[in-house]
Amino acid sequence: MNSVTIIGGGVSGLFSAYYLQKAGHSVTIIEQGAFLDGCSFGNAGMIVPSHIVPLAQPGMISKGLRWMLKSTSPFYVKPRLSWDLMKWGLLFYKYSTEQHVQRSIPILRDISLLSKKLFQDLAASGEVDFGWHERGLLMLYKNADTEHEMAEEAHLANQAGIVAEMLNGAQVQALEPEVRVDVRGAVYYPGDAHITPNLLIKNLLVFLKKQGVQVLENEEVLGFEKKGTKITAVQTANGSHKTEELIIAAGAWSPVLTEKLGISLPLQGGKGYSFMLKNVKNNIHVPAIMLEARATATPMGGDLRFAGTLEVAGTDMTVNMNRVRGIVQGIKNYYPELEVQLPEVDKVWRGLRPCSPDGLPYIGRVKGLDNVTLATGHGMMGVSLGPATGKLVAEIVTGKAESMDVHAFNPLRFS
Repeated sequence: MNSVTIIGGGVSGLFSAYYLQKAGHSVTIIEQGAFLDGCSFGNAGMIVPSHIVPLAQPGMISKGLRWMLKSTSPFYVKPRLSWDLMKWGLLFYKYSTEQHVQRSIPILRDISLLSKKLFQDLAASGEVDFGWHERGLLMLYKNADTEHEMAEEAHLANQAGIVAEMLNGAQVQALEPEVRVDVRGAVYYPGDAHITPNLLIKNLLVFLKKQGVQVLENEEVLGFEKKGTKITAVQTANGSHKTEELIIAAGAWSPVLTEKLGISLPLQGGKGYSFMLKNVKNNIHVPAIMLEARATATPMGGDLRFAGTLEVAGTDMTVNMNRVRGIVQGIKNYYPELEVQLPEVDKVWRGLRPCSPDGLPYIGRVKGLDNVTLATGHGMMGVSLGPATGKLVAEIVTGKAESMDVHAFNPLRFS
């Protein structure tokens, strides 16, 4: 049994702890803030095997440049002098090719399907309640151009073994008997699912503590102690924590930590916002992505969570209400009868999605450091890929055969 220290209390860190403690390891999680305020907590909660096309894809840069000209647009890069941002942008441009998309599709499919199966297993075990529902996902669109684009994505999904159905407006409405939906049509992915992320984080934490996992929050990591090619301790403001294995799962803050280890990790925080509509009388049934608005709607019990935007802003956590206003305006175009008002700024949750330049996560050992494993860079799919990431991390640490090939997730692939 090894002592394992995990830095980061989001979904990837918590699921790494879950599978490592089941494998018999002594686990400590260190979180720089509060566990119930991280990026995973206010996530849209969608479990999406349908998302097999990486963010780095043809046309994304030109589309992003058009969006940047509008204050309420769903995409924005905060201008700043930063070599890390320039390097990330150049790599994103390099990987925005059709060849990269074709290479990535089976990889993203396999890790997503693995993660969904693990979610199903966890729901069946009864160990943790997290609001598991398998109702699929609607990709809603308003215009013919988007319909054409989505028909191509649906074709790619079906080719990859992910069921995708093209629906017209009337067929979409038939799936939503309580709420009027004003759309041209949608792609329906019946194999997708959704959860309540804040319920997952809270109850998974309770379960882990009961299993003996040590949980330290509001504890900033200052540095590391090293002997040869191994990290022997994690230094925080509260002291030194000895360790035999180190997992870095710190989301958008991971590059700050890897830099202390002499590792340059291309990764940018993609800020997103969410807010809740409480006690919705006539709620939506199927989670949806409103494509032209780049916003999402997810039913969570009697409430409804809206989320959206991708604001590449480093680790800036301020709330840009123009982006939130864009989400609200978009909702009304798709669900005209929902009474959605611009929320007060203190009611807006924000979080940083850790975005790699090629749209694939970083999962794996770090060459040159025998006991360091990375688990970050999941972009907007952190919650969706959490269980698979944790399972793979546990297999890497224990030296067991991995559930899938992790070569494509090599943390040093850009070195």
